[in-house]
Amino acid sequence: MHRRPDTKSPRRGLYTAEERKRRDETVWTLVQGILAPVQFLVFLVSLALIWRYLASSEGLALATASIVVKTLLLYAIMITGSIWEKVVFGRYLFAEAFFMEDLVSMLVLALHTAYLVAVFTNALDAQGQMILALAAYASYVVNAAQFILKLRAARRDEAAGAADGAAGGVEFSR
Repeated sequence: MHRRPDTKSPRRGLYTAEERKRRDETVWTLVQGILAPVQFLVFLVSLALIWRYLASSEGLALATASIVVKTLLLYAIMITGSIWEKVVFGRYLFAEAFFMEDLVSMLVLALHTAYLVAVFTNALDAQGQMILALAAYASYVVNAAQFILKLRAARRDEAAGAADGAAGGVEFSR
């Protein structure tokens, strides 16, 4: 069997050379870099408001508003992240390099959306809504950890690539 030669740079770590170039050149990388920490800060404030409500039964409106804001930020980061993935990898979702992160992101979206449905339809009482929000937030923490680990791996790969380049471009493969 003959295979056509791969015209892309070999995948070395998370990104090929072309993918890394597209990642570094697109404005969507900056957008993600801004939205992610903003969403995390809103998450922390919202989490405190949820715990306050669960502990004292006070501040339901504020806790609810914070969860809605967090969810809207999640939607924004998911939409812009999908655009980023399309620019970098040629797919809006489930590119090989981010398949598991995207899979867990779908759970995060589903739980946050279920929260909004519960709030706007009164399908759950306030206590149930807050518990659902906590489940959504737990999935968000798992997903955020996935992305942080992926970012660290990408930086490690790039540092190793720079070290290889400094060593005369010697590369070992399996």
